[in-house]
Amino acid sequence: MTSAWVGQRVRLRATEPEDWEAFLAFDEYSDAVRNGWRLTPPTSAAHARKRATEEAERELDLDEFRLVIATRDGNLPVGAINTHQVDRDHGTFAYGIGVGTPHHRKGYASEAIVILLRYMFFDRRFQKAEAWVYGVNEASLALHRRLGFVEEGRRRRSHYAAGRYDDEVLFGMTVEEFTERYA
Repeated sequence: MTSAWVGQRVRLRATEPEDWEAFLAFDEYSDAVRNGWRLTPPTSAAHARKRATEEAERELDLDEFRLVIATRDGNLPVGAINTHQVDRDHGTFAYGIGVGTPHHRKGYASEAIVILLRYMFFDRRFQKAEAWVYGVNEASLALHRRLGFVEEGRRRRSHYAAGRYDDEVLFGMTVEEFTERYA
């Protein structure tokens, strides 16, 4: 029997302290980082080690968590996925995903999202997932459309990066839409 956290290309797993090196490398300056949520000054190896250790030792929450996206073969960290804005009363949650630049366009993000949604919908009984995508991120916009997410709204000029204002696009998927496509 295969684990619920393993796909054909990736496995979702907890952070280990030794993951710090991979995530420090992902944070190196690149267009992907510059166009992301927030550009921060470079961090030290000591700080990256501390963050990874703190994440590895964090108390478990069944609904709000961060997982490493690792290759199925080799267990190499390629990115991370997290849940946030969990609303247990109404059964909704949002998630964020980041894949290191060297690992883009290999199917890791799409598989990680489907694994996460399957857990949140079928094991945790949530009824709707949301994702915010910056309008400049054409690859993520295309990914969410390809996965079957519906564009539900747009916050105009709500994000500033790389010297420009950008829109945020809200995508949503219900458990019924997911089941129809992925059951």
